[in-house]
Amino acid sequence: MGKITGFMDYERLEEGYKPVAERVKHYKEFVIGLDAKQANQQAARCMDCGTPFCNSGCPVNNIIPDFNDMVFRNDWKNALLTLHSTNNFPEFTGRICPAPCEAACTLNVNDDAVGIKSIEHAIIDRAWAEGWVTPQLAKHKTGKKVAVVGSGPAGMAAAQQLARVGHDVTLFEKNDRVGGLLRYGIPDFKMEKIHIDRRVEQMKAEGVNFRCGVLVGELPKDSKVTNWAKETITPAQLQKDFDAVLLTGGSEQSRDLPVPGRDLAGIHFAMEFLPQQNKVNAGDKLKDQLRADGKHVIVIGGGDTGSDCVGTSNRHGAVSVTQFELMPEPPKEENRPMTWPYWPIKLRTSSSHEEGCQREFAISTKEFIGDKGKVTGLKTVHVEWKDGKMQEVPGSEQLLKADLVLLAMGFVAPVSTVLKAFGVEADNRGNAKASTDFKGGYATNVPKVFAAGDIRRGQSLVVWAIREGRQAARAVDEFLMGFSDLPR
Repeated sequence: MGKITGFMDYERLEEGYKPVAERVKHYKEFVIGLDAKQANQQAARCMDCGTPFCNSGCPVNNIIPDFNDMVFRNDWKNALLTLHSTNNFPEFTGRICPAPCEAACTLNVNDDAVGIKSIEHAIIDRAWAEGWVTPQLAKHKTGKKVAVVGSGPAGMAAAQQLARVGHDVTLFEKNDRVGGLLRYGIPDFKMEKIHIDRRVEQMKAEGVNFRCGVLVGELPKDSKVTNWAKETITPAQLQKDFDAVLLTGGSEQSRDLPVPGRDLAGIHFAMEFLPQQNKVNAGDKLKDQLRADGKHVIVIGGGDTGSDCVGTSNRHGAVSVTQFELMPEPPKEENRPMTWPYWPIKLRTSSSHEEGCQREFAISTKEFIGDKGKVTGLKTVHVEWKDGKMQEVPGSEQLLKADLVLLAMGFVAPVSTVLKAFGVEADNRGNAKASTDFKGGYATNVPKVFAAGDIRRGQSLVVWAIREGRQAARAVDEFLMGFSDLPR
């Protein structure tokens, strides 16, 4: 423990943001991270608890008290080694993770939690700046070949772990660039893609072979899933050419809103809207890009994806942006004694909301209104929960103007054709059925085919994807070699 009274001496210090008027003019990151002195002081607040709940609150079980103490003592290199021992990509989580570790921080019982996420962010950014992040080459080759299908955070983590123990790993991605939803779901202003590209170069040096633009199986003809594949490969071919196959695709089937008027032009899934802007930011030329310029935009869905639509629409130059949430407005402050160390329900205002957004809670869309085949508005009604059921509030109907409607209500399942093509059994939610047991974990019903990440657990956080990718890598390594030294 670096400073015994640190949690009493210092207050929580938040990362800063560049001014709204400045940041909405571009798609670059705008978070102002902690400098070395600030990170040192924030790390001093860690109490090095006898039972550090932050460790269990973190899905990858980051060894948080240890790297906090190292930052306090200015031992940044060992802080990096400690962070990397549990998390392959802290530059991803340090930017876009909601930080359940902080909700579980013991200080959070009656004070402000340690700024764990900002410390993690500071460690990895300094590491890249100092050149400390280098390829970790396998000491020997095993002669085993592994195919990883899907290059999101689960696939990247699994591929890196497997390559580092000597397997020949090929990572297949249907889109034209690596990263999955990190690449084409997360806006650049939250995470610039240089962070993915640097890891790809590291992984190439470690022996991972990337094959982009390759679709494994096929997509349904009516699929709205982003797909820039130029070639296809059959599951049978993968099973023939590789000793093991790990499926790590995302949960990509967007939840729809089947109300009257849904077929009007101007109503799109968020994942039709967001990837296009990311491609334009990458320098691609798109015909008929979905734009919010000069439009009244309504985003249906109150989560992170909806917030990303808000921020992107503001940068396009929308006239107005309104975000709908079906549930009631949560309290501004959580009831800490009742929820700690679990994730609390409270009102969360994102940086995108602060840039300009009208938020509507407890509201339901009854109908899309249109003119000449194009959406012009929404008929809505407020709702309330009574006796465990959602009921409309009498007299609360209203008509709201809308030129562009973005559906951001989450994702229901992975692309079903992929699982069917492999013959993988699905659970009752349409996800790949595979347990996380210590022995035989992540294995599906199909011999030598494994599944991890959103394709197995459903829509979740980047940090959960990294955890599952790492654990699945160990399971695959154990399957191939009879044992594994990889961490679980």
